[in-house]
Amino acid sequence: MRSTRVRRTCITLVASALTLSAAAACGSSDESSSGKTRITVNCEPPKSAKVDRSFFDQDTAAFEKKNSDIDVVMHDAFPCQDPKTFDAKLAGGQMEDVFYTYFTDAKHVVDINQAADLTPYVKELKSYDTIQKQLRDIYTVDGKIYGIPRTGYSMGLIYNRALFAKAGLDPDKPPATWEEVRADAKKIAALGNGTVGYADYSAQNQGGWHFTAEMYSQGGDVVSADGKKASIDTPQGKAVLQNLHDMRWDDNSMGSKQLLVINDVQQMMGSGKLGMYLSAPDNIPILVKEKGGNYKDLALAPMPGGQGTLIGGDGYMFNKKDSPAQIRAGLKWLDSMFLTPGDGFLGDYARAKKSDAPVGLPEPRLFTGAADAKDQAVKKANANVPVENYQSFLDGNQSLQMKIEPPNAQQIYSILDGVVSAVLTKKDADIDKLLSDASGKIDAMLARS
Repeated sequence: MRSTRVRRTCITLVASALTLSAAAACGSSDESSSGKTRITVNCEPPKSAKVDRSFFDQDTAAFEKKNSDIDVVMHDAFPCQDPKTFDAKLAGGQMEDVFYTYFTDAKHVVDINQAADLTPYVKELKSYDTIQKQLRDIYTVDGKIYGIPRTGYSMGLIYNRALFAKAGLDPDKPPATWEEVRADAKKIAALGNGTVGYADYSAQNQGGWHFTAEMYSQGGDVVSADGKKASIDTPQGKAVLQNLHDMRWDDNSMGSKQLLVINDVQQMMGSGKLGMYLSAPDNIPILVKEKGGNYKDLALAPMPGGQGTLIGGDGYMFNKKDSPAQIRAGLKWLDSMFLTPGDGFLGDYARAKKSDAPVGLPEPRLFTGAADAKDQAVKKANANVPVENYQSFLDGNQSLQMKIEPPNAQQIYSILDGVVSAVLTKKDADIDKLLSDASGKIDAMLARS
């Protein structure tokens, strides 16, 4: 943050009865003392992320200089959205004028009547039509637009090219089906010395998350289209679990240690002892910078199965109390910060390269058409990672059906964790019974929500 930039805050009131109303007033006034349109915005990178913080502040200052009638007040946060306080902040009127949300938050925020309707204003957002429609649709509820996507990711298969070559597999031809994943995992595990062919999560709700991704990959789902019933007790659900069971117990290609979570699997991949696991592209720099991996060995393939993939991401919504001037100012800020191909906080690849950040990963990929072409061209021109290792992912994942996480995702994942962990820790696990029991639990939970 620039030393000359003054951080504006509300005066803290001693009387607790007045605190909430004071906080609400802090986020609701649409005019600063200088007569400018004032907007509060969250998800400024924390001070500990010095480079990102500096870029974010620089870009916002440049925006204010170009738009002298707008005053942007930034609030830092890590994480950008805390599920434990999110609803309370909304209900208490303390949410910023322009606030960060996960894709899975969109409908909920609208349902509780805390989002401004952006439909009359999006024509003023120059980049709106360049954003992928499937991402725009996430923030569209009953035909009205309530938010703007900022980033998006989709799941794929990270694999170790060095282990593929060592096992006699072609690193340029990653597995495209779950049958091929199983066959390749068996060959990699046969290398011995503690090498694991394929790993999966099965604890801390992460097993349920990956089960969902694997269901999507086979054309299945975990809840019905109306979100009221489980849809896991199906041929696709059985196929997911049977495949995991067979790799674990018949092939011994998943290793004996189970109840793994993301850090365990990343450590295995970074140390060169794991052939494959499911993940989004953002895992790759973590594997290199924190887990000892090497960019040249790490590649990304489309989700096996060829039918679908789980997507996630984030965006910004607007406080229902925002004035038209604040909405227009917020949309201009989003355009400048995140939605200009090859520029801004997320798209200035030349600046990112100079700061030694990874440039050339296949996602986030927000745009379509000419905007996407421009963004990809600038990214490629500044790439400092082996982009050829991700080409199959770029070519293949875009053709898959993209689905966001189910409603009440974390509660569903908690139930499904038990299913996945049972299959991976009990050779005689009854898959049919596990699916039937979990389906009943999910139905009951959805009925209560």
